[in-house]
Amino acid sequence: MTTETKTTKTRGQEFAADVAALLRARNPLLWIVTREEARAESLLFEAAKSAGYNFLTWDCGQGVAEFNNKVLRDVGSIAIDETLKVIGSATRDRTAWVLRDAPTWFRDPMVSRQTRNLARSLPTFKRDNAQAMIVLSPSGEVPPELAGHATVIELPLPDRAEIGAILDAAISALPEFGNDEAGKPDPSKPIRSVAAPNGIRDAAIDAAVGLSGEEAANCYARSIVTSRKVDPKLVAGEKKRVIARERVLEWFDPLPGGLDAVGGLENLKTWLSARSTAYSPAARAYGLPAPKGAVLVGVPGCGKSLFAKATATAWGVPLLRLDLGALKGKYVGESEGNIRKAFKVIEAIGRCVVWIDEIEKALAGSAPGAAADGGVSADALGSILSWMQERQGEAFVIATANNVEVLPPELLRKGRFDEIFFVDLPTFQERKAIAKATLRGVGKGETVDLDVVATVSETFTGAEIAALVPDAMFVAFADGARDVTTEDLTKAAKSVVPLAEQAKAKIDALREWARTKARRASAPEVVEAARPQLRAVDID
Repeated sequence: MTTETKTTKTRGQEFAADVAALLRARNPLLWIVTREEARAESLLFEAAKSAGYNFLTWDCGQGVAEFNNKVLRDVGSIAIDETLKVIGSATRDRTAWVLRDAPTWFRDPMVSRQTRNLARSLPTFKRDNAQAMIVLSPSGEVPPELAGHATVIELPLPDRAEIGAILDAAISALPEFGNDEAGKPDPSKPIRSVAAPNGIRDAAIDAAVGLSGEEAANCYARSIVTSRKVDPKLVAGEKKRVIARERVLEWFDPLPGGLDAVGGLENLKTWLSARSTAYSPAARAYGLPAPKGAVLVGVPGCGKSLFAKATATAWGVPLLRLDLGALKGKYVGESEGNIRKAFKVIEAIGRCVVWIDEIEKALAGSAPGAAADGGVSADALGSILSWMQERQGEAFVIATANNVEVLPPELLRKGRFDEIFFVDLPTFQERKAIAKATLRGVGKGETVDLDVVATVSETFTGAEIAALVPDAMFVAFADGARDVTTEDLTKAAKSVVPLAEQAKAKIDALREWARTKARRASAPEVVEAARPQLRAVDID
């Protein structure tokens, strides 16, 4: 038995139960917010049946029809005003009317008035003749004239159990075996059993969480048609289109190499590795809560942003960048609306890494005494705090900051983030790892003495060490396109004025803060005594 089958009710079933209760309570107008018309109608049909209602649909293309799309020519018409008259005739048995295209017609004052009159009169009908109007719309914006009568319900995206059922349906549609040369089923060519074995099935469900039912079904069908199996990577690729459509988040492609491309930060990597196990089916069955995320505070250029990108690669999940500054709008309420929309998309996407870069700059206006911005930053902070505390999804948030002094303490407390890490200047071993990873990335410097490079770059940030490689490559290319040498790198290092010297006071203050308020991202330095004694030839 999979973990999905243990859930008492799916999101869809809970939605249907809510609608059934509203129908029993004689609510005259339900406004269902969804893009999934077919899935919504299937759930509404079950809700109507549970509440003892008949079920009819109306649209401007075919008029009135039953759930099986059998058109009823003698009931209503393709004109909505005629159908509304039938609804208000008080002569039909209990019926739930699903109005597919009604929002467009509500712009007509006559139709709007007619609907409003119905909403007032329907609760007075005899119970045996009760009628209810159910409007399907992709938007939750109800016309002001009807706002006082409508009950707005948002159809939730399918959860893991529903996605699992969609996957099973796609696999069940396949033949059990492939055919031999004579066109007969060949038991040696199984199809269903290899389309999504246990490990792949869980990954395929995880990849589709956040898609609509139709999107998930289409992805599974496309994957099966192209490769005769379910490919989680192909399914996850559909999420990129979802992000592009909403335009409130930025999608980043995976960082080649993952955590191996990040030199050092061993304590942080170990902590992250332990958190990755929380997403397994066994962890869900155990009741292990999903990790919330981490704040990376430290010296600029020491790998905080790179680590966020590498985390998504290591976990095989999408990386979404939440730029709070870009979400600010020029109209009152627009910024808050964009932030809420971004959080809604994140929750819909399911398992992912959300990267908030330099969060202190986006929230600079929220601190008391800060430059006034009309309360936008304070409202953004409030939205972030509420979401971080109450969210139920599997998004892992990595927030980076260079100046921790301006961050509000309520953002950093336990319950919103799991841990705060301090990313200091790289240690000797980390400087070696950074130089090695950078050289490996460009395919150069196989004979470089990494000990020497790490020694001459003692106060460098990770970004400054990585920048030595292209500087050395320019010199090597001009000298006959030869390989990069240790001498090329040491000469490049001599021309650098490290950030640690330019901003020594700020870095010292940051280290003092981190001494008691954050965990170190790097393992303690243990190789100081092993550093080589450089000769003049090494650096001249």
